[in-house]
Amino acid sequence: MIPVIKQSDADFSAAVDALRNLLRQGELSAAGDKGGEDIPAIVADVIKDVRTRGDDAVIDLTTKIENVTLTPEQLRVSADEIAVARSNIDDEFLALIRRVTKNIREYQEHIRITAPPMLKRGGRELGVRYTPIDRVAVYVPGMKAVYPSTVLMTVVPALVAGVPQIAMISPPTGGDVNPMVLALAAELGITEVYRVSGTAGIAAAAIGTKSIRPVSKIVGPGNAFIAEAKRQVSGLVGIDSIAGASEVLIITDESAPADWVAADLLAQAEHNPGSAVLVTTSQSHADAVVAALKKQLPELSRAKETRVMLEKYCAIIVADDLAAACDIANDFATEHLQIITSDDDAVLGKIRNAGAIFVGANTPVALGDYYAGPSHVLPTRGTAKFFGPLSVNDFMKASSIVRYDSASLNADADDVIDFATREGLTAHANTARIRKSK
Repeated sequence: MIPVIKQSDADFSAAVDALRNLLRQGELSAAGDKGGEDIPAIVADVIKDVRTRGDDAVIDLTTKIENVTLTPEQLRVSADEIAVARSNIDDEFLALIRRVTKNIREYQEHIRITAPPMLKRGGRELGVRYTPIDRVAVYVPGMKAVYPSTVLMTVVPALVAGVPQIAMISPPTGGDVNPMVLALAAELGITEVYRVSGTAGIAAAAIGTKSIRPVSKIVGPGNAFIAEAKRQVSGLVGIDSIAGASEVLIITDESAPADWVAADLLAQAEHNPGSAVLVTTSQSHADAVVAALKKQLPELSRAKETRVMLEKYCAIIVADDLAAACDIANDFATEHLQIITSDDDAVLGKIRNAGAIFVGANTPVALGDYYAGPSHVLPTRGTAKFFGPLSVNDFMKASSIVRYDSASLNADADDVIDFATREGLTAHANTARIRKSK
C-alpha cells in the first residue's frame, strides 16, 4: 500500500534520496498528466499572442479553451452580476467566510512588518519604509477547482497590506465565472473581476491589454499551464511561487495516535496529486499506521485516486532517532510539516526548513488549510529552503532612506571618492568631490 523505508536497510540513504528527488521532479506537480504536451512552448505562444493582439487574443484563447464567446465589453464582470452572486450566497456559508476572514486578517495584521526608527549617526539618518504594491492580480481556478479558502488566503493578506487595486481573474468554465468566486469578490470588496481563460489571463495581467490594465504582482494557484505562465512572466511582474503538488512530512514517535497520523497522511494523498511522508522513530508505530491506513482508505470518497498517490508518492521512513528524523525533514523542506511526539518543542527547535509547521497532536494541517489564519499558499518541492508562506509582507515593498547633512558628507566624502576611484568610476567620485566643502 505505502512503501516503508528503514534506516537499518543497506540502501536506506539511496532510497530516501530517490524519494526526495521524486517529489521535487515535475512529474508530481499540480498539473497532473498532460499527455506529453510541450507546456513551456504552448505558454510562450500564448504570451506572444496576447502581447501582439491584446484583447482579441484573450477572447480567441478563451473561446478555444472554455468554449465561450465574449466581446471586449464582456471580459470584465459587471457590478450587477457581482451583486446578484452576493445576494444568492448561503447565509451559513457567508457567516463561515466572515469568521475565517477575521482569523486571517487578525493574523496578517499581527505579522505585518513595520519600519524601525531611523538609525542616526551624527548628521546621518538611515532607515527603511514599507509601502503596498500598487496593483495585484489574484488568479482563481474555475468550477470544480474553485477553493474559496484560497481566495481568502490570497486576497485578505493583500487587503491588510493596503493594496489599493486588486483584480481577480477566473475562467468562465462551464459558461461563466463560478458564482462563488463572484460572491467572495463582493464580500471582500473586490469590484474588478475578469472572465478569461487562465493562461491568457495571466499574460494579460502581466502585459496589459485595452480592457485589462497590467498589474505589478500575480498570485494564486493553478495547473501546470498557470504555473508555467507565472514562471515566464516572472520578472516582468512579481509572482507568489511556482506551486507543485500538496505535500506533508510528519515526524512522530510511539506516542502519536496511529489513526490520527494515518488520517493526516490520507488528507494530503487525497489531493491527487499529493504527497505524504511519515518519519517515525518506531517500527511498531509504523506498523500501526499502515494498519490504520488500510482501515481508513476504503471509507474515503476518493479512495481509488488516494491509493495511487500512497503507492507512488508517499512513504513511511523509520529513522533511528528524532535527530535523524529532523535531518530528513530539513532536507525534504516540505510545504507542511507536522510534529507529533512526546517532546514537540525540542523537535521544533531542530527544524529549519518548512513552509508551515503544525505542532502537536491536536493541530492537523486542515486547521491551516481553512481556518487558523496563516495563508495556506506555501512553498513546495523543497523550496521552503529559501521561500516562505504568502503573507501580507509579500504585498509590500521596501525602500531604503538615506539623508546626510553637510558635515557628515564632508566626513565621509574622501572614503566615497577613494572607493569610486578604485572602481574606475570617476563620475561617481565627482558627485562627492563637488559637494565637499573647501
